[in-house]
Amino acid sequence: MKSTVKNPKLSLVDWWKYRKKKDLNRSKGGNFLVFLMLLLLGSFMALPVVYSIVQAFKPMEEIFIFPPRFTVQNPTVKNFKLIGQLAGSLWVPFSRYLFNSVFVSFAGTLGNVLISSMAAYPLAKHDFVGKKVLFKLVTLSLLFTGGVIELPRYIVMTKLHIINTYWALILPTIASSMGLFLMKQFMEQLNNSLLEAARIDGMNEFQIFIRIVMPLVKPAWLTQIIFAFQGVWSMTGGNYIYREDLKLFPTALSQIQSGGIARAGVAAAASLVMLIPPVIMFLITQSSIMETMAHAGIKE
Repeated sequence: MKSTVKNPKLSLVDWWKYRKKKDLNRSKGGNFLVFLMLLLLGSFMALPVVYSIVQAFKPMEEIFIFPPRFTVQNPTVKNFKLIGQLAGSLWVPFSRYLFNSVFVSFAGTLGNVLISSMAAYPLAKHDFVGKKVLFKLVTLSLLFTGGVIELPRYIVMTKLHIINTYWALILPTIASSMGLFLMKQFMEQLNNSLLEAARIDGMNEFQIFIRIVMPLVKPAWLTQIIFAFQGVWSMTGGNYIYREDLKLFPTALSQIQSGGIARAGVAAAASLVMLIPPVIMFLITQSSIMETMAHAGIKE
């Protein structure tokens, strides 16, 4: 009986596994169906963003049309002009609110990434007494939302005398359990022999952390930047800041749009303005994340 195995070097079992794996490959029709499904899913997820953009350019008579429309018949920039006009009536210059948010967002994001990374490195790559207990506490803290710890946080800030200062906004953002957990999980994948080779070459732990560990976990801290910036940019800090010159950009926009139904268009425009910086930050870091995931290849 003539063998059907084309490659004589392959056994019958290996050939059968090869044919089975080959048969699982999708055809062009299957690829098209997968692409169509992903396109429909992506379009559905993009609908809220599209609706926010459209609402910002609608005149007042189109905003309350029912059922809601994803198109605008008479686009206008009047809503954005009203933001500028109303901003002139605030107690402090509008640019001050913007500066506060930009400063706090960048300082909080930078501190978040640095503190999370530096705390995750010894938990991932060093053995010391109490390591498991500390990590269990970090994991346990993931169960609590921000609202649960608002009162204890306020008491601590009062004792530290940092109410009505930038520190009241920055310090809570740099202590991130999620960031620490994410960085630790990535750092555990690093090859220990690589770190040992660096120690043999005379590098200290800080040099290893900066020159070896951080470049290899670039996907983790880029992802952390996105989440940290989004969280800091959208917060108001109203529980800790009472001085008008220290209030943040979202607080100023909420004051502008707090005029009821008459300012519905201004509220839509303000929501779009708040949406722009996180989207820009994501677009900047997203390409780096994909490139690093594809080429860095962290392996044990």
